[in-house]
Amino acid sequence: MSDALAARLADGQRRALAQAITLIESTKLMDRASAEALLGDLLPRTGGAVRIGITGAPGAGKSTFIEAFGLYLIGAGHKVAVLAVDPSSARSGGSILGDKTRMEQLAHADNSFIRPTPSGGALGGVARRTREAMLACEAAGFDVVIVETVGVGQSETAVADMVDIFLLLIQPGAGDDLQGIKRGIMELADLALVNKADGSMRDAAGRSQAEYRAALHLMRPRSPRWSPQVLLCSALEGSGIDEVWAAVGAYREALGEEELAARRAEQARAWMWSEVRDSLVARLVADEAVKALALRLEAEVTAGALTPGSAARRLLEAFLGEGAPPT
Repeated sequence: MSDALAARLADGQRRALAQAITLIESTKLMDRASAEALLGDLLPRTGGAVRIGITGAPGAGKSTFIEAFGLYLIGAGHKVAVLAVDPSSARSGGSILGDKTRMEQLAHADNSFIRPTPSGGALGGVARRTREAMLACEAAGFDVVIVETVGVGQSETAVADMVDIFLLLIQPGAGDDLQGIKRGIMELADLALVNKADGSMRDAAGRSQAEYRAALHLMRPRSPRWSPQVLLCSALEGSGIDEVWAAVGAYREALGEEELAARRAEQARAWMWSEVRDSLVARLVADEAVKALALRLEAEVTAGALTPGSAARRLLEAFLGEGAPPT
């Protein structure tokens, strides 16, 4: 089945790509082996895309910007895939419908693909499956893959560790925003974009640009070869979008193929250990004997009769078969 799906995906069939990502995101154990087999088939055709992460506080206009940016790229001859990290319940759908309706033009463009990635409440799961979905998009021939995050928070650090360049979208009025945005996110940003630089907000956008330039100047960039820039754009008017793409190209040229390859190699290594940790935790919590012991240890911990560290050690010993069996 994976061979047939891989062949259809290699032909650029969007339906096959959607099916592949559904398989990749499945939590069923029986699907995991099929997903891994599929990814093994796809791996030789991956790695050729520009991987872009985009974050920003709610209201910054991420969806509007991504649509304008995506349509610009398609007009320039690119194929664009958008993976939107959705923090809401995978069962209820959350903002999945909203993401697609806000990018309606892009969703209907021939050379685009938009797919929400539900978190199901687990940030680690998003990071694992978004990486794999990104590989599927590359294998399907998309040469620009955009990962859109929900806002500014913990999940953004995971997204920054799976892309080539990380963009921070800002709305005019930087004074208040600077107080609310975590320093870690600012340090991760390779490019900051002040959106909505139009109409009555144009002057405010200019002031925000100056304030963010000053703030980024005080932080150590991720690469010594690149100093993060702060650009103005208006997704509504489509202005400044070409400058954003030019800056992405300048960033990749500044880093060079060697550093980009080294960064991706390190991301793959970290991804492997993330898989190890998540898989171990999943097996531990699924172990019936450990479940019974965990309930008793949780009661002791909450009652103050046992330290969390001691409880964790006993759970691991029981899971690994060390020491006396749980009673």
